[in-house]
Amino acid sequence: MKEIEQPSWRKPAGTLGILAYMAAWAVAVASLSGLVGAWPVLVQAVFYLIAGIIWIYPLKPVLRWMETGKFR
Repeated sequence: MKEIEQPSWRKPAGTLGILAYMAAWAVAVASLSGLVGAWPVLVQAVFYLIAGIIWIYPLKPVLRWMETGKFR
């Protein structure tokens, strides 16, 4: 018979951390709107496209930690 594993605290903690990071990223990008708003529309589009994609890359180690307990 398979032993039932205890739920890990890493998943809820990691989820809250990710949500806090996403909120901070959104505030940081939105705070640049005054500066970015003066740029040409196509440059703004590229900036927001890049800002909308690169936020995910720092989360890879956090997601790995949530699953395995290790950052590497």
